[in-house]
Amino acid sequence: MRVILAEDSTLLREGLIRLLAEEGHEVLAAVGDGEQLLAAVAEQRPDVVVADVRMPPTHTDEGLRAAMEIRRRWPGVGVLVLSQYVEKRYATELLTSDSAGVGYLLKDRVVQVDEFLDALERVGRGRAAFDADVVRQLLSRSSRTNPLSRLTPRERDVLGEMAQGHTNAAIAARLHVSQSAVEKHINAIFDKLELTGTTGYSRRVLAVLRYLGT
Repeated sequence: MRVILAEDSTLLREGLIRLLAEEGHEVLAAVGDGEQLLAAVAEQRPDVVVADVRMPPTHTDEGLRAAMEIRRRWPGVGVLVLSQYVEKRYATELLTSDSAGVGYLLKDRVVQVDEFLDALERVGRGRAAFDADVVRQLLSRSSRTNPLSRLTPRERDVLGEMAQGHTNAAIAARLHVSQSAVEKHINAIFDKLELTGTTGYSRRVLAVLRYLGT
């Protein structure tokens, strides 16, 4: 996979370059701010961009704004955003955009190499990859404003896994249930959220967005 990195920490940037190279990925460029990231993507057209949310000059949301611009200008480029903390506004903004080929991970996940590489692969294949802690906090926030009390605890678990971008097979493995059981839970979720007759949109995305109250 062809990757561009955007991270202002030299130590983390060099570590990611080495890790990705060892795993057989091609690092096309490694930059330290949002403007350089956009220029590199325009020139190289990578498969995936890995970008820190906060980069120079203000260290607020330069990386996120660059990521959103990449999604707008080059929708075929996957974007995996890294953040030091769960920044709910940024996570929700990504999740409420077209979530195909989008991911949001906490930086702590980078040292958990298998999880990071799995997220990178999913985003590169056009799927979503959202950090479990991020989803948990978003769901916790939404449950106070929109409890959706009709969902059972297991259905909430399944919906949380859906929000992370996992397939039915992956959800079954992670929750230690059969794939047919997962499919039944998802159909029940669609029914309870009144999404059964919805056409023209991804019901999985709509279910997650409705659960988050967006």
